[in-house]
Amino acid sequence: MRTVAIIQARVGSVRLPGKILKPLLGEPVLARMLERVKRAKKLDMIVVATTDRPEDDATAELAKKCGVQVFRGSEQDVLDRFYRAATEAHADTVVRLTGDCVLHDPQVIDEVVERFFGKKLDYTSTPANYPEGLDTEVFSFFALEEAASKATMPSEREHVTLYIRNHPERFTSEPWQEGEGDNSRMHWSVDTQADFDFVTKIFEQLYPINQSFTKDDVLVLLARHPELLDIHNVGTGYEGLAKSLEEDEKFRKHHE
Repeated sequence: MRTVAIIQARVGSVRLPGKILKPLLGEPVLARMLERVKRAKKLDMIVVATTDRPEDDATAELAKKCGVQVFRGSEQDVLDRFYRAATEAHADTVVRLTGDCVLHDPQVIDEVVERFFGKKLDYTSTPANYPEGLDTEVFSFFALEEAASKATMPSEREHVTLYIRNHPERFTSEPWQEGEGDNSRMHWSVDTQADFDFVTKIFEQLYPINQSFTKDDVLVLLARHPELLDIHNVGTGYEGLAKSLEEDEKFRKHHE
């Protein structure tokens, strides 16, 4: 069974353009993220799936420089981009990651992959009590293939796994939590300049001490310095999904 991590990444972010190329302790955000993801032990291949637009030439070159595979496809139809990237990589199992989650923890990635295989599911994701920004989704190529062929709503074409999650009668899934406490309200992805300032502070505090710092190291740091959370206390990391769901309403009205 071939397990392939596919990372969607593009420079055309609306709220923080070019965020994946912004320097973080001297290296682009995407490079820092790949540095962390490559430590995961349960992945057979890593692919950066970027767009075919000229402005993402830099994204593709950076990914190659970091030693991972590159696939280029539609900017708007992210589901199609993912499906074709998975097909080209001969993936049996797909691990979906996003390039704005620079604090991705390889241990968490492995944890979710193990859950997927251990429970023999079609789809699973990060424990519900983990911080946003560690988002890891694992699903079968079969599920991705059906989604790519049948999904019609704009939100389902933009958000790769939404069709799968919208059809629990078709795909086995099982929400879960791990450990004690609930940190799900913490927002660790980079969507705005304030988010970038937050992760920069995290890296400045932890990276010089331990380049392989984990989510638990971040949680300990935030417990000692809760004022860091005030740097970006607005936003959830899921604003893009809310916007695309609004597009669904327009789509429905147009097709009535």
